[in-house]
Amino acid sequence: MVETVLYILIFIIVSLIAFSVMQIKMAGIQVKDFWSFIKANELLDELYIFAKKGGNLTSQEQVIFLMEAEKVFEAFDKIPSMLWEEEYQKYREVLNKYKDIKVVRWASN
Repeated sequence: MVETVLYILIFIIVSLIAFSVMQIKMAGIQVKDFWSFIKANELLDELYIFAKKGGNLTSQEQVIFLMEAEKVFEAFDKIPSMLWEEEYQKYREVLNKYKDIKVVRWASN
């Protein structure tokens, strides 16, 4: 009896995962790209806090911010914007900080 319930639960879990993958593919998104988007979304939250804090950044902090922001931008570019429109404000704030740092670094060189 317990084994039957366990098999049914495993079947349900596998079915849900397969359904999720099918939905992602039907949206025209690669599963790998969607997973990168999920990770980039977490990174976006961290960069957003960093961008809002403002202040002067050291040269090393600027380079790290630029590299991490580029990862976020790359991941978000592969996903339709309708899936991340809730995160648009954070994305925009990080993009503005990215542009500011690029201008400062360009001017100093």
